[in-house]
Formats: sequence, C-alpha cells, structure tokens
Amino acid sequence: MRKKKKIFILLGHPDSDSFNETLASEYERGAIEAGHEVRRQNLEEMDFDPVLHKGYRVIQPLEPDLAAFQENVKWCDHFAVFYPTWFSTMPAKLKGVFDRAWLPGFAFKFPSHGFGWYRLLKGRSAAMFVTSDTIPIILRIVFGDTTNEMRKGILWLAGFSPVYQHKFGYLKHFGVWRRQRLQRKVYRLGRKAE
Repeated sequence: MRKKKKIFILLGHPDSDSFNETLASEYERGAIEAGHEVRRQNLEEMDFDPVLHKGYRVIQPLEPDLAAFQENVKWCDHFAVFYPTWFSTMPAKLKGVFDRAWLPGFAFKFPSHGFGWYRLLKGRSAAMFVTSDTIPIILRIVFGDTTNEMRKGILWLAGFSPVYQHKFGYLKHFGVWRRQRLQRKVYRLGRKAE
C-alpha cells in the first residue's frame, strides 16, 4: 500500500479555462480518491506583482497569495505543477511566482563563505505536467530542453527529488478520445502522487 501524501497542486496556466485546468483537476481527483491530502492554487486567481524589482538586494514584502504559496510548498510532501510551454518556457506570471517567492532563506541558502548552497526544501518530490502544441521530441530537437528552468533551476536547486516530468504535446491536434485517454493517465498519476 502506498504512503498517503500531502500534495500541493499549482495550476500554472494564467487561464483557468484551459486543458491544463482539466488535467490538474483530474490529478486532484485521483489524489483525493486515493486518500492523499490535497491543497491547490490556481495562478489565474493569484493577485501579486510578478516582477522582482530589485533582485535579492531588497526583498519585496510578499502578497497574501505568495505567502500562501510558500506555506503550501512547506506543508507538502509532493508538489505538482501544471503549465503550458510558451516560447520554450513557462508563462511569465508563473515565472513571477518563483521569482518573487522562491527566495533565499525559503528555497535555498548560500553559505556565508565557501561554495555551493543549501537546499532548504529537501525531502519533497515534485511532478511537472508540461503541455505544448508541438510534439515533445520535436520541441526538444528544435529548442532544447524547455523544462530545464523548472526542473533544475527551480525544483532541483531547492532540493526536490525525484522530479517526475510528464510532457504532453501536439494538443491542438488531439481529438476527444486522445484527450480523454490523457485525462485518465493523469488521474492515475494523481492516485500514485507522481
């Protein structure tokens, strides 16, 4: 029997009326039905300034939605993020969540002297669900690894391991039956917390 987990789901599409929302909801349904404890935030409903105006030189006070995001990340055992690939990266508002909330002292810490850093969110796993209108292998060949920013630069940097990657592409050409099959797959992944 699988261990029950505390799962935090972030719908990282700025439009909640999207196929990403459908997938996030299927994952959430699977996780709840399997007995996992679930929290969720939808990017579209989050109200915050996405621009890190002064870098880390001056830390901006976090708006309530970003403070809730940090609390949900600290609370969870498993973090699942759903987002589309736009111009080979995540949507700007989603990047703004990480620019603003993935701060030194929260996600990582640099030592006062020496090299490297401390990963402050160790002991958690993550799953990335990344959609595109291009076949994932073609996206990789033409543009390189479009998930590296999230997978390594954000999640791995903070200590998340393992980080499961689920890439779904050519979505605008998916018929109803292929979308339904994909929804069933994501539902099963939610049950397993992967």
